[in-house]
Amino acid sequence: MEKKSFFLFFLFFACAYTGFAQKSTKRLTSYVDPFIGTNMADNNSLSGSNFPGAAYPSGFVQLSPDTYYEVIGDPSSGYNYQCNTIFGFSHNHLSGTGVSDLFDVLMMPGMGRIKFNPGEEGKVGTGFSSSFSHNEEWAKAGYYKVLLKDYNVMAELTATEHCGIQRYTASPQDSMHVLVDMYHSREKGQHGNIIGASIKVIDNSHICGYRVITGWARMRKVYFYAEFSEPFVKNYFYDGRHTVEDIPFLNGGLVRGAFCFAPSSTPLTVKVGVSSVSVEGAKNNFEAEIENKTFDEVAEAADAAWENKLMVAKVEGSESQKKIFYTGLYHAFIQPNNTADVDGLYQAPDMTIKKAEDGKQYSTFSLWDTFRAANPLYALLYPTLEGSYVNSMIRQSGNYGFLPIWQLWNDENYCMIGNHAIPIVVDAVLKKLPGVDPERAYNAIKASATVDHLNSPFHIYDKYGYMPENLQSQSVSITLEMCLDDWCVAELAKYLGKDADYEYFNKRSEYYRNLFDKSIGFFRGKNSDGKWLSPFDPLQYGGNGGNPYTEGNAWQYLWCVPENVPDLVSLLGGKSSFIKKLDTFFSLADKRGEVNGNASGFIGQYAHGNEPSHHIIYMYDFVGQPWKTQALAAKVMKELYTDQPSGYCGNEDCGQMSAWYIFSSMGFYPFNPANGVYAIGAPVLKSAELNLENGKTFKTVAENVSDKNIYIGSTEL
Repeated sequence: MEKKSFFLFFLFFACAYTGFAQKSTKRLTSYVDPFIGTNMADNNSLSGSNFPGAAYPSGFVQLSPDTYYEVIGDPSSGYNYQCNTIFGFSHNHLSGTGVSDLFDVLMMPGMGRIKFNPGEEGKVGTGFSSSFSHNEEWAKAGYYKVLLKDYNVMAELTATEHCGIQRYTASPQDSMHVLVDMYHSREKGQHGNIIGASIKVIDNSHICGYRVITGWARMRKVYFYAEFSEPFVKNYFYDGRHTVEDIPFLNGGLVRGAFCFAPSSTPLTVKVGVSSVSVEGAKNNFEAEIENKTFDEVAEAADAAWENKLMVAKVEGSESQKKIFYTGLYHAFIQPNNTADVDGLYQAPDMTIKKAEDGKQYSTFSLWDTFRAANPLYALLYPTLEGSYVNSMIRQSGNYGFLPIWQLWNDENYCMIGNHAIPIVVDAVLKKLPGVDPERAYNAIKASATVDHLNSPFHIYDKYGYMPENLQSQSVSITLEMCLDDWCVAELAKYLGKDADYEYFNKRSEYYRNLFDKSIGFFRGKNSDGKWLSPFDPLQYGGNGGNPYTEGNAWQYLWCVPENVPDLVSLLGGKSSFIKKLDTFFSLADKRGEVNGNASGFIGQYAHGNEPSHHIIYMYDFVGQPWKTQALAAKVMKELYTDQPSGYCGNEDCGQMSAWYIFSSMGFYPFNPANGVYAIGAPVLKSAELNLENGKTFKTVAENVSDKNIYIGSTEL
């Protein structure tokens, strides 16, 4: 095969940052398309699981349409581009996760007869839902608009950090009502239940309420305070059986209210403050952020906030590449979310109310995903913000005993395995991120690597030198991922002069060797009696329990030693054997055992749709064949990322899928996310200029790069 090469060089300017907005006539937010990643195909293959609605950078509120009333599994965002029905607009959403939750404080405008039942998706007139068309739907950063066809109402959404604003425009001859639903959520029953809810009338322009709900996050408390721009003339409440007129409040489980307005030529605006602390907190958020602002002012401020966030990077490439890049950057900074009110109060993991000393308490930590590239991206582009994320994680350790694993609404849901806040915290200390105290950080990571918790029985791990499958399922994956975490603890211990701890954790970081079966050349499950699990099928796909591998198979977890590639090369018989095995991995097309949407984006056994594969493309760099890394990286970026609603090949996972593209498109990737070393790949952008927080600029230039010209002839720093 002909290898066309180009010249890549990195320019590092030690100069003051002066910005570049004045040099560009096109706003960077114009490249953001919130519909990318919103399409779940008919075969249930995931494509991002993102939402198209209004969000603010790291905001508590994500105001977006829901095309399902009860969200059952995917898409976890509640919106599917395949659907043609909207049930309403709720104020909190997850972006690209594997499990659904939130969907708080649903509001839906209507005309004519009030309907208190949601109806059925795709069936006009069966409830308060409405049909819509993508031809009459628009979205950009911080703003969303759609025509609700059944009511001929144009609905517009925008948001601040803690608040949402909706504007409804209808025929001036008709009277409008707004339905407020505190029951809408993910699937009820075993997946979650409403413990209690309430809507209260304050006066004919203001309402408030709350709900307490169980789900992926336990015992979530959600409070709201809302103001209508016009006084309502009548209100109704519905408890699932009875409709009652003009009472001041309704408490219960299923709680819905409808607020009716006189015909008007003026659009109706609804301003909503949201809090996890109290109605007073929601009102404080409302007063601080939106009380005296118009819809247009808030929408403009949201666009400005996103423009400011995106200005950290200036890239040159095709229009499609810019769209994918800046939408990816947008998706990466939707979360983590600041759960603290404007006064710094937040609901802590022990369900008490605490105050963040820096006024920010971040949550939505999808760490099994984001530690690989998203958090290194935050540390590179916004080190002060990443330091704040880390301090929020450390607060959980002080309150809960260990760092987050998968934290939502400041509650630990124990989703996934390992404890990958550890590499993030270690990276923060080694990079000297602002505000991160090394000793406090070390105490948190050591506790997280030694104190038993779910899926982390360290007393078993220390006893056997591996996780036995009969005592802990997902044993191979957990062992391999704990070894990476232990390597990180050892590195920080060495950095801080804690020699005994360094020796202990460094030794433990090599436990992966105890699960390597040389006779077959794979990491393999073993019971506490020391016997291998049989039969062995390296293609058998595992889920989230009851199998030695987590969301992957033996092929995909064979390469899960990014902290010590030379040793892995040795285990596999040396460089030539390693290369042969890696070549087979990228060419073996059998998808046996593919059981869910996480296994997608295949190149042989490489599955880009799930995170354990993300670093593997870059392994050829370590064995003298970087052109294979370049070819594969270019292939993934060209074929598995697009600027369409189906633009991702799997869950976007809170920015990780985007971060992989952002790094790779610039030509480098944080292979081991905690050692500060980047592997070189194949840039697809002609240039990328990063305006760093320290006032310096880092620029990459790829001369003569094109779809066909993908190989690097030489590099220069």
